[in-house]
Formats: sequence, C-alpha cells, structure tokens
Amino acid sequence: MSTLSATLLDGRPLAARLRADVAALVQSLAPHQPAPPTLATLLVGENSGGAAYVGQIARRCAEVGVRHLARHLVPPTTDHALCAEIQQLAHDPSVHAILLQHPVPAPLDRRAAFEAIPLAKDVDAVSSAALGRVILGLPAWLPNTPAGILRLLDAYGITLEGLHAVVLGRSPILGRPMASLLINRHATVTLCHSHTRNLDELVRAADLVIAAVGRPRFVQGSWLKPGAIVIDAGYNPGHVGDVDFQAACLRAAAITPVPGGVGPLTIAVLLEQTVRAAAQQLGVTLPC
Repeated sequence: MSTLSATLLDGRPLAARLRADVAALVQSLAPHQPAPPTLATLLVGENSGGAAYVGQIARRCAEVGVRHLARHLVPPTTDHALCAEIQQLAHDPSVHAILLQHPVPAPLDRRAAFEAIPLAKDVDAVSSAALGRVILGLPAWLPNTPAGILRLLDAYGITLEGLHAVVLGRSPILGRPMASLLINRHATVTLCHSHTRNLDELVRAADLVIAAVGRPRFVQGSWLKPGAIVIDAGYNPGHVGDVDFQAACLRAAAITPVPGGVGPLTIAVLLEQTVRAAAQQLGVTLPC
C-alpha cells in the first residue's frame, strides 16, 4: 500500500495568523474612523457556490471587525443595473472595498462590470487598470488567490527566484496575474491553457506547478517531476481539487490540500486588503 511522502502546505494556520493581524489593524484604524472598514460583495443570479463563498466572507469579516455589506442582484438583471449598483458603492465613502463574485452570469458584460470598480476599491484586481499595475509590478491591490499563494510559498520558505513554474489556466483573475507575480519574483514561467500541446511534458519539466483549470483531478501524478512543488488552486464539487492528490503526493516534495490549502488565504488576503484600502482612503498609515 502506497504512503504519502509530500509535505502538506497547510494554509489554515497562516490564514489564522493573518486574520489576527487584520483584527489588530482594524483596532489601529479605530481612533481615526468610528465606523469599521467596509467590504461590499456583489452576487449576481442564483449561484450556490458563490453564495456559500460570500457566506464564508461574512463570517470572517465578523471575526476581525470588518463590516460586510452584501448585495444580491436577482434575475433578470441588466448590464446597466449591475454597473449602476457598482457605481453607487464606488461613490459611497463608507464603502472601502468592492468584490464582484465570480462568475458573472451570461449574457451580462463581466468586463464592463469589472471596469466600473474604481482602482482604490478594487481589492481583487479585476479591472484592467489594476491588472496592468500588477503585471508591471506597480503598487496595487493584488488578486486575492495569487497573493495568497505567494504568502503560502513564502511562509514555507520556498524561494521562487530561478524556479521554472508552470501555471495551468489563463484566467484574468488567477492564471495571468499569477504568472506575472511569479515573473516579478524572478521565476521562469510557462502559462498553459486548453489549447496547449504536450501539456504533460511541460508539467513534467516544472519545479513549481500551479493548477487553476476548474477540472477535478486533471493534473495526473505521473505528469510531475519528482520533487516538484504543487499548488492546487482548484475547487470542485465533492471537495476535490484540480490535481490527483493521492498520486501527486507520491512524487511531489510539497503540495497543498483541498480544502485547507489556498482557499483560507484567499479570504484572509481579501480582509487585509480591505482594511488597508480603508486606511489609504482615510489617509491613515497602518503598520506594515
């Protein structure tokens, strides 16, 4: 019977420490602003997964002292109605951060909705202005999941400089910014997608594999180079990631579990950036 050999990159303890730090930042901000930092979430349509995620955000906000403002637009919703809702939040000084839950259902114009979020409140870097700054390494709020992945790698002492990383998935909210953040940390990056040829061979050459394709157990253990680091950013029904976890553990040096790896850090980063966005808008300098 095979045994697991990979080190588990558990994101839960790190996320707990980050939430504790966020709670302390909220207290540091309190003398300057009687109202708490406020995160507005927008959920469009009937999306059970999105609703569950917003529920998790609400619980974590309550734990650290962030006010959560939930907006739910039910069908039929128009592009005009969605953008008008975002613009109302954008002009509300009591709202410091805006998160539009993915996916935005068709036929709504997702890009137009993202562009309606102002840079100062775009705490998931979904607008083209924010993404451009991320790519160029300029100051900006970072996409929550890629930023959480970097926090996890750093916490486990994994040096990115010089590594060959393969990122599976080219979405503008995960794969593309992830590749850019890795490049900015001096990794060599291959960005793969549904049209990539010889995918298994590319993955087999990688020191670091980041899977974000939305397909359960898509990455096979046999694809991995022995000693590779595997970050599974997927989450599919049945609490299954995008990597065949059991098989991958036999070849990888380190791997994230699903759940409990990347997910907890995504929300923790969102909370931290919400509080820092509030401080920035209030002109308050918080501890680093």
